[in-house]
Amino acid sequence: MASPLVGIAAVNSLLFWAYSYGKTLQTGSPNITPTMGQIALAGAGAGVVNSVLASPVELLKVRLQVQYNAAARGAEVFRGPVPLARHLVQQFGARGIAWGFWATVAREIPAYAAFYSGFEFAKRRFADLLTDGDASKLSPLPLMLSGSLGGVSYWVACYPLDVIKSRVQNGSAPPRRMGYIAETAKNIMAEQGVKGFFRGFSPSVIRSIPAAGVTFATYELVMRALNNNLM
Repeated sequence: MASPLVGIAAVNSLLFWAYSYGKTLQTGSPNITPTMGQIALAGAGAGVVNSVLASPVELLKVRLQVQYNAAARGAEVFRGPVPLARHLVQQFGARGIAWGFWATVAREIPAYAAFYSGFEFAKRRFADLLTDGDASKLSPLPLMLSGSLGGVSYWVACYPLDVIKSRVQNGSAPPRRMGYIAETAKNIMAEQGVKGFFRGFSPSVIRSIPAAGVTFATYELVMRALNNNLM
């Protein structure tokens, strides 16, 4: 249990750092409010940076989740992410741990552009309605509701790409050609039609509502506290 939690914590830390840096890089100062376009661009850039950690973490998660079905067919079962990572590197070299990296990048770019845009859009609307446009005065509830919209926006923007990534990372071997994303999409379409790209969509969206709500509210409140202490 501890290893997945450490991986997720590292991924989220890198993601929010890259997002904050991306905003400041565009505006020139953390005290300048970015436009919605700058928010989306910072989110997309954060997604690219985040892929460096998210890709191997999700590879291990995906393969650990499905391994018990494979065990019924006599396949080896790994007791955690470290033994699995060691096995993948021994079997495939560096490709074993970078398995599906570009599919992850393709997913993260629209996903986090929408994730942060959805949150920021809702936060600004709530600020206009409740605090005369001052988002720093919003209570936790509107921050959580704004975060929930960000979570829903994430999946709406990227779900078919997530299905493709999961199919790639569940394959028998890492892909060798750069065209594997389009090839995997064609295979899913041929086997299942359009609905194949949306299997499990509803549970993912429902799960994201409280998760993203708590994540964003926590981030905003912690940053608010840190800024107040530094001033």
